Amino acid sequence: MKIRLGISTCPNDTFTFHALMARRVDWRGLDFEIELLDIQQLNDRLFAGDFDVAKTSFHAALLLAGQTVVLPSGSALGFGVGPLLLSDRQGHRPGSTAETTLCPGQHTTATLLFQLFYPQTTQIEQVVFSQIMPMLRTGQADFGVCIHEGRFTWQDEGLGLVEDLGTRWESETGCPLPLGGLVARRNLSDDTLARVQGVIHDSLRYAMADRGAAIPTMRRYAQEFNDDVLMQHVDLYVNDWTVDLGPVGGNALRQLSQRAAESGILPCGLPPLQVWDGSW
Repeated sequence: MKIRLGISTCPNDTFTFHALMARRVDWRGLDFEIELLDIQQLNDRLFAGDFDVAKTSFHAALLLAGQTVVLPSGSALGFGVGPLLLSDRQGHRPGSTAETTLCPGQHTTATLLFQLFYPQTTQIEQVVFSQIMPMLRTGQADFGVCIHEGRFTWQDEGLGLVEDLGTRWESETGCPLPLGGLVARRNLSDDTLARVQGVIHDSLRYAMADRGAAIPTMRRYAQEFNDDVLMQHVDLYVNDWTVDLGPVGGNALRQLSQRAAESGILPCGLPPLQVWDGSW
């Protein structure tokens, strides 16, 4: 059975899925057709119905809750993992609708957090995440929400930190921040979902047992080619909740859904996110 699988190019995904892509684990009778894309491209393609299983921002997953289910493995969720709100200069904070904030995609969790914490403060412009720091550095915007490897390299760019949006989330909710997860179409059978989940779990366990094996794959797709930075990224975003969301992860998703709904960011009447537990 063919499974159209979309994953992001960020190091935590290429680390997690390296063994699957290289067929170092049993595909359990499935035929994976794999595409690697920027997270907003993944969100857009998932909305278009192009994937059976895909990594997506939890912001997008909230909007697609009626069509998809969250798989227990493959999520990016944790403490100290949040996007950073950066400025073109030190001590500058959002406060004028004449200013511009760059965000890495309309349906990214980074954009959702900025809207939650800084409603109606600046104009938001959506760009590919890798363009945000260069555009800030050259004065093309006032603020930017930085994700992925930029979390470790922004100081080298001479930019100013306004706020760690993840730290704010943690202080207000007491929950780890749910950034993105692996979702599957609800029209897939329980048997197919179980096999997909099993392959992904096996791939993740393979990577965790031999961390260095995935580095060539990670380098191929990363914006940052320093191996130490790549592994810092893995250390930050791949954890026990990546293996299994569990009750803590489920509660974090409920908090995100509730706050987004209360703020008016989500349309009324959307069903809650469901984490697949082995049966419908």
